[in-house]
Amino acid sequence: MAAEIMAPVPALVLPQEVVAGTLAGWAQVVVGHPFDTVKVQLQTNSKQYRNGVDCFKIIAKNEAFLGFYRGVASPLLGIGACNAVLFSTYSNFRRLIRGGDTSRPLSLRETGMAGALTGSVMAFVNTPVELLKVQLQTQKNQPSAVLNPYKGVFNAAARIYAHRGISGLYHGLPITIIRDIPSFATYFFVYEGIKQIIGNYNHNGNKSHLSSAELLFSGGIAGIACWIPCYPQDVIKSTMQSNLNFKSAGDCFRSLVSYSRKTNTSMFRLLSNGFGTTIVRAFPANAATFFAYEMALKILRVSD
Repeated sequence: MAAEIMAPVPALVLPQEVVAGTLAGWAQVVVGHPFDTVKVQLQTNSKQYRNGVDCFKIIAKNEAFLGFYRGVASPLLGIGACNAVLFSTYSNFRRLIRGGDTSRPLSLRETGMAGALTGSVMAFVNTPVELLKVQLQTQKNQPSAVLNPYKGVFNAAARIYAHRGISGLYHGLPITIIRDIPSFATYFFVYEGIKQIIGNYNHNGNKSHLSSAELLFSGGIAGIACWIPCYPQDVIKSTMQSNLNFKSAGDCFRSLVSYSRKTNTSMFRLLSNGFGTTIVRAFPANAATFFAYEMALKILRVSD
C-alpha cells in the first residue's frame, strides 16, 4: 500500500519507481509474512485454533520458525513486482488527475480517487499472487495435499494452470476487485492525511520534511486503516482461494452462511476471523513498506 510519495519534485523515471517499489515490497514481506500465515490459517481453518495466539503457538510447535514463512516464495517474488506496479500506477494516476500540472498538489479527495483507480488495476496483479500464496499456506489443511503436495510456487502455478487454465490462477478476481478499490482508496487517503496533519503541526505545513519516525507512523496507521472497509471481502477471497471448487464469491458466501447456521457461529465472527492478527501485522509491515520506499527514493533522487 502507499501514499504521498510524489510531491512537487521532479518526476521520477519509471525504472526508479520500479526499483523503489520492489524494495518496499520485499520489506513488507519479510516483516509481514509470519503474521499473514497466521491470518490465513485463521480465515480458512478457524476450527483448529482458538485465536491468533493459539495459532501462532501451534505453528511454532509443529513447524518452528520456517512454518511462519510457508509460501513466502510467491509473495517475495510477487509482492516485489506488485509494489513496483502499485507505486508506478499510483504515480501515473496522480499525474493524470493533475492534468499534467505537476506543481499542483492533489486534494485528499483526489488522492483517494487515485488510490481507488490504482486498486482496480492492482486486483489483476494481486489475484494470482495471493492465490498461490494461499494455496501453499493452506495445503496442509487439504486431504489431497497429503498425497500430492505442491513442491513450491512454480509447481503450484503449473498444476493449477494445467487443470484449470488461466481462469484457475484468477480464481477470486471479482471479490479481489471489490476488496482492493476501497482498500487502496483508504490507504492513500489516510497516509496523505496523516502526513498533512504532521506537516502542519511540526513542519510549518511542509510534508516533505517529515522524519523517518513520522513516515513510519503515517505508513503504519494507513496500513491499519485500509483493512477496515475491506476485511470481510478478504475473508471470502481467502476462503475461495483455499478451495478452488467454489464457483463464485456468492457460492463461497452461501457456504459460510450454511456453516454459520450449522455451528451456531455468528457471521460477524466468521467474517472477522484473523482481523486482530491482520491489524497487528498491518502497522509494522506498512511502516516498513513506506520506510523502504522513501529511503529508496531519496537515494535514487540523489543519484540522478
